[in-house]
Amino acid sequence: MCSDNVNEGAANNADEEIAISVKGLSKSYALYERPLARVADLLLPGEAKRFRPFWALKDINFDIVKGQTVGIVGRNGSGKSTLLEIISDTLQATAGEVTVNGRIAALLELGAGFNPEFTGRENVLMNAAIMGIEQDIIKEKLSEIEEFANIGEHINHPVKTYSSGMFVRLAFATSIHMDPEILIVDEALAVGDIRFQRKCFREFEKFKRKGKTILFVTHAVDLITSYCDSAIFLHQGEIRSQGEPKEVVYDYLDMMFGSNDEQAPSSKVIVDKKVASATGDVSSKTKRSLAQLNQNPEIDGAKFRRSYSSNEYRWGGQQAQIIDYKLESDGECDPVVFQQGVQLDVTMQVYFHQPFDQLIYGITIKTLDGVTVYGANTRERKIETAQQTAGSQAEIKFSMKLNLIRGEYFVSLGVAQLQDRENDNLALDRRYDLFSIAVHGESPDFGLADLGMAYSESKTQ
Repeated sequence: MCSDNVNEGAANNADEEIAISVKGLSKSYALYERPLARVADLLLPGEAKRFRPFWALKDINFDIVKGQTVGIVGRNGSGKSTLLEIISDTLQATAGEVTVNGRIAALLELGAGFNPEFTGRENVLMNAAIMGIEQDIIKEKLSEIEEFANIGEHINHPVKTYSSGMFVRLAFATSIHMDPEILIVDEALAVGDIRFQRKCFREFEKFKRKGKTILFVTHAVDLITSYCDSAIFLHQGEIRSQGEPKEVVYDYLDMMFGSNDEQAPSSKVIVDKKVASATGDVSSKTKRSLAQLNQNPEIDGAKFRRSYSSNEYRWGGQQAQIIDYKLESDGECDPVVFQQGVQLDVTMQVYFHQPFDQLIYGITIKTLDGVTVYGANTRERKIETAQQTAGSQAEIKFSMKLNLIRGEYFVSLGVAQLQDRENDNLALDRRYDLFSIAVHGESPDFGLADLGMAYSESKTQ
């Protein structure tokens, strides 16, 4: 009996640490071919149903620990908004259960929770009443809400007269000032201007420091890697992956832009096996001449560079392959440590399995926690690139000044092809976090960019 009580107590303690628990959650909608079929089902309930079920969510399971920030990614129509609505109790599930421990403030699609005929102030008071907050308390917070929303006299006007930006300002300001334990935000913040978005994410940081839980949907994968403790990737109503934000984002990007097995070249090389069988020969050659770029498409020369990151993530069809890269700075080849402000040349060797035109080459530098420091590509720069034939190779060089604050950074390289439809890209070979560099310097400044600030002081009297 004693051990049973201990186990029961441990289970209760574990439950108390869970903010949101989702078990076997599914949501189905009835799709009718014709409106009359819906009427017939209502009038003749005993007959065979005339609809086709559409499962927006299928057997979703996850737990969110109190104090976590969790991001949800997925294509449009993958079930993200449906999931948030069920958790927020504005939509009923078909099957499964959701357990929420704590008061929720939810900022879902525009229009949710606000009466368009009421003024902004009236809507704030109404939302507080729905959440069970005493009117005296919310009236004390009205000035803070008005200041945060910064919509001026519009607070006294009907919400139906608001722009989408004004609406989301007031909705977000209302949500965070209700002192919720759980904040749920759909893609609504995307309509806000950049200053307001920055303001919102500062509030996210405050929420995290207070140990509160945040669940939000976004298409901006940088936000997932920068702000989240965990992530969920939804695809066609199912969880494709969940866990470490960086890995989930990679899975999402791979689905969005990754390889298509039917389009991949028949001569595609399994790089790891080739390197394993040729390690002795290539490693000795590499030691003799680091300045030489590998030109053997069966060898991944990048793996023999000192700066290479074994945790890189590689995706794309690989109809073209980045088979090596090299770094040069101040006459030194293959350095891993750089002084602030030096010139850095990054050259990548690309092998083409088939002919290509309209090629795009790009480079991105990020901090260790995934914040983009700098990115550039030939498409945005409007640089024309050469056509390539099957079996051809190209050396692509990026040259830049390392005007960065001291620290460690990951560098990604990529090659893609411009597609005709909507200026889209076909990813051929993208190597995320391919290598790392360390920037050293005497400056005690902080941040990301080294702006070379000078200081002077003079007496005015």
